[in-house]
Amino acid sequence: MKNIVALLSILFVFASAEAQDLNTQKLDSLFDLVEKYDKMMGSVAISKNGENLYTRSVGYADVENKKKANEKTKYRIGSITKTFTATIILQLIDEEKLTLNTTLDEFYPEVINSSKITIQQLLNHHSGLFNFTNSENYLSINSNKISKEELLALIKKNGKVFEPGEKGEYSNTNYLLLTFIAEDIENQTFDAIVEKRIIKPLKLKNTQVGKVINSKKNEAYSYSRKMGTWKKERETHMSVPLGAGNIISTPTDIAKFYTALLDGKLLSAGSLLNMKIFEDSYGLGLFQLPYNEHRGYGHTGGIDGFSSMAGYFPSEKMAFVLTSNGSSINLNDIALVVLATYFNHTYELPTYEKEIIVNNNTLNLYEGVYTSDSFPLDITIRNEEGALTAQATGQSSFPLTPTSQNVFIFKPGGITVTFKDYTLSLEQGEMVYEFTKQ
Repeated sequence: MKNIVALLSILFVFASAEAQDLNTQKLDSLFDLVEKYDKMMGSVAISKNGENLYTRSVGYADVENKKKANEKTKYRIGSITKTFTATIILQLIDEEKLTLNTTLDEFYPEVINSSKITIQQLLNHHSGLFNFTNSENYLSINSNKISKEELLALIKKNGKVFEPGEKGEYSNTNYLLLTFIAEDIENQTFDAIVEKRIIKPLKLKNTQVGKVINSKKNEAYSYSRKMGTWKKERETHMSVPLGAGNIISTPTDIAKFYTALLDGKLLSAGSLLNMKIFEDSYGLGLFQLPYNEHRGYGHTGGIDGFSSMAGYFPSEKMAFVLTSNGSSINLNDIALVVLATYFNHTYELPTYEKEIIVNNNTLNLYEGVYTSDSFPLDITIRNEEGALTAQATGQSSFPLTPTSQNVFIFKPGGITVTFKDYTLSLEQGEMVYEFTKQ
């Protein structure tokens, strides 16, 4: 659910050598390092021909009760759910209960442009509908149970951001509507549909539509790294994301799902082909993962403090899945090492330094709104429970990690922020912008 599509813009470019025997020792070295420096909590799985080659878990599923994560720990997988939802919709199309050209007004005529928006445009994010998770009050509603009627009212209120088919733009709203459409056609809840169409046929023992997190059932809580410790994140009520992000699972189960899907065991050949047609980088519930001459398909996910990444390379019959319930590093960096190991490519393990702790009084001094004559947007700095965030006007906030008492970085964006007196400098690439606190 979080905006992590930027991760998918990175092309995986390595030598094209086929994987021989997987070097599990190298992978263990990576995750030993991650665990030693407490950079991530989560699990990984790699499979080939549907058989597990490697699994590993680090950190805790429940920090407060010191419950370690294991191979069967279930994580909220966020937007990876969209591939499940897209698969269900395409199954309905295979059964001639729907078509890609069916328009939204056949189900929800009250939604703006419903007579122009097709099922295909909902699947590949070309509907033009406003992304409801970007609503100003989203964080005030996402922890509470919400009804279908309330969600439809929110969709109607938010309206459109462009005309259908004009361009592609990621919107969770599309997959709420697809959830409702599947439920209307099947006359069943989304839970029951996923169970019937995907979970039971594939015998996924640790996959289900999530409810309130229960650590006694080996379900992970999510966390963010603040002041040198893991702080539990607030919990989205699963009535909110629905088929846009409400499934919980394990890396092993997700790998089984993508293997079965992309090997043609869940859809007709025609629907699977349609799923892999990309327009403005969006397929039907899939993203591309290029890897030299090899082509992979998958999705990423993020909800609360959870983040996840899954991919499958049909020519190699290889799936890899990463799930995390807390991370202070870029999950994509871990994925790159995993793939490099599989393809026997030379790589260096990441280097981590001892975590810098900045006391709360110092962080409070940095809070405020900063303006610049050379930069068009203001930057708002907040201290959120012992961790700084930065937010440019009209943009999503991003975390700042300290490298010293007054220097902070946002590694995924290549941003360095330096505080001095009542000023900050923001460096990105070769550009440096100077800001003054209002």
